[in-house]
Amino acid sequence: MMINRFILTILAVCFSFGVTAGTFPERNIENIFPWGPGTSYAVTQLISDSMAEELGVNINVISTPGGAGVKAIETALKKPADGYTIIDAWVANLVLQPNLGNGDYTYKDFKPLWSATQVPFSISVRRNETRWHDLPSFVEYAKKHPGEIRYSSGSYNNLPHMIMAQLLRSQGIYARNIPYSQDGDAHKDVRSGLLDFTFTDPTTYRSNADAFKPLVVLHNDKKIAAMFDNGPTLDDYGIDLGLSGLSAVGWNWFVVHKDTPDEVVEILRAAMKKAIEKPELQQQLAKLGFLPLMLPPDKYEESVLMVSEQLKNAQTAIIWEQEQLEKAGE
Repeated sequence: MMINRFILTILAVCFSFGVTAGTFPERNIENIFPWGPGTSYAVTQLISDSMAEELGVNINVISTPGGAGVKAIETALKKPADGYTIIDAWVANLVLQPNLGNGDYTYKDFKPLWSATQVPFSISVRRNETRWHDLPSFVEYAKKHPGEIRYSSGSYNNLPHMIMAQLLRSQGIYARNIPYSQDGDAHKDVRSGLLDFTFTDPTTYRSNADAFKPLVVLHNDKKIAAMFDNGPTLDDYGIDLGLSGLSAVGWNWFVVHKDTPDEVVEILRAAMKKAIEKPELQQQLAKLGFLPLMLPPDKYEESVLMVSEQLKNAQTAIIWEQEQLEKAGE
């Protein structure tokens, strides 16, 4: 009798494993997206739809904004670790917020599927600006007018803020960051002269190319510089911000809860790999200003750890910026 029970138990375990690996997915999957509707949402939907074609079920992108992306991850972590919940994890909510003490998780709490996209940035100014014509003349002006220059990184303490504050600190200058709830409003104020410069990605730069020019492209790849009218790069000016790899760009990975069964993870990984390698998808992403990152899952921990450590240093640039403004009584 004991032997029969043992055999039945083994068969049940084997059958259970076979069902998990052989029939997944049996229903639609959710992809928890951390922001509101916009270009990034469209990008995530494109990738999810391409994955869905491989899996034979729908992948519904669920917009879950709040807490600079923390709400999306915390919401996803409360769901079963069964592969039916994918998390669209961006540098903001996967790395920056935990570094700032927000969110009760780290990047180690997830298993990566594949990297998704990267979004390069530039610092842009008005084309008809007369106070400076390039980065060196901008720096010269800022040194003669400390604290008078105003810019926007969108929100305070985000990735563009860290990068821009790091650049300004590297040149011994500082400026006042004015938060905006909508990037489009900041761009309007740069056009009108209320702001002196702002950050742009390829999409927002193209939308404002009639009035903007790149002061510096925050990337050293000339192919990326071409997305900003071949603007000068950091290398062109001999500037090292201490931000290598993915640290100076926006990016996202699709991840799942770390307790998700490995056989399920492998099915999702295979689907995402096929999706992200499709030339037609890559072309669609590029038109939106997003470039496929093409990093496999075994590069996840190495790349994210590097970003985490380097952005901790960049965070000190924001503190330095605020200290300079306070010293100047502004």
